[in-house]
Amino acid sequence: MEKIEHKMVGVNGLNMHIAELGQGPTILFIHGFPELWYSWRHEMVYLAERGYRAVAPDLRGYGDTTGAPLNDPSKFTIFHLVGDVVALLEAIAPNEEKVFVVAHDWGALIAWHLCLFRPDKVKALVNSSVHFLPRNPKMNTVEGLKAIYGEDHYISRFQVPGDIEAEFAPIGAKSVLKKILTYRDPAPFYFPKGKGLEALPDAPVALSSWLSEEELDYYANKFEKTGFTGGVNYYRALPINWELTAPWTGAQVKVPTKFIVGEFDLVYHIPGAKEYIHNGGFKNDVPLLEEVVVLEGAAHFVNQERPHEISKHIYDFIQNF
Repeated sequence: MEKIEHKMVGVNGLNMHIAELGQGPTILFIHGFPELWYSWRHEMVYLAERGYRAVAPDLRGYGDTTGAPLNDPSKFTIFHLVGDVVALLEAIAPNEEKVFVVAHDWGALIAWHLCLFRPDKVKALVNSSVHFLPRNPKMNTVEGLKAIYGEDHYISRFQVPGDIEAEFAPIGAKSVLKKILTYRDPAPFYFPKGKGLEALPDAPVALSSWLSEEELDYYANKFEKTGFTGGVNYYRALPINWELTAPWTGAQVKVPTKFIVGEFDLVYHIPGAKEYIHNGGFKNDVPLLEEVVVLEGAAHFVNQERPHEISKHIYDFIQNF
């Protein structure tokens, strides 16, 4: 990773940290929760070696990016997040009309909305884990998930400012990250009040082959400094997002797209997700969807668990453009 360069860029009122490697057409890598630019370290090397410029930021509220008002979840709407990305592209790739975008988890949600709001910015998209989620005009996302999973579901538990942070604090960032990053159960996350992470199965004693102690420490050191509020605020802004995105109800994503998901990804196992992905709904909402890849045996963090396969899937797709 020594070759990767790090710099700070003034973006949309933030001081955004980016990692960069290689020369050529830009690929913007967007991470998820609870992750960092570092989640894309392997893919960046692979694509840079093949003639691309790989750029991965720490998103608003994460890692070494500073300036986000953590005490105000309303400053973490999807419009802020997409605005950050658009401003970043203006700053780092002013001469490229369009760039490639690769994203995972919350990054995928940002990327879907980037393509909805500013398709003129994206040459092609490789999204993983979180499929396109069409807006339900009758019920906001949080209420919808509560109706399916109840009050203990992690997204419901993330809503009250300071609540989940208080439960995470005595456990410590490293233990929280270890449990979440090594989670391989297709069942949803439940954090019953007062039990916090105890409700999740214990992380394996030996870390998985794709996450060494040293790599876990990289995440832990960053989250020890920043806390989890920045990342959790994305979930707190979901009800506002639902209100503000009303004009895009029924809108299609019109960017060439490849979608990758792990067989055991908890998002893939949300009721109705598989039917939507495989039976025509997804293709209807994303008409330029060219391929859906289900990685056998993989779980939620496919970009870290199977970086070589993910890198190859990215390369095979984007070299067509």
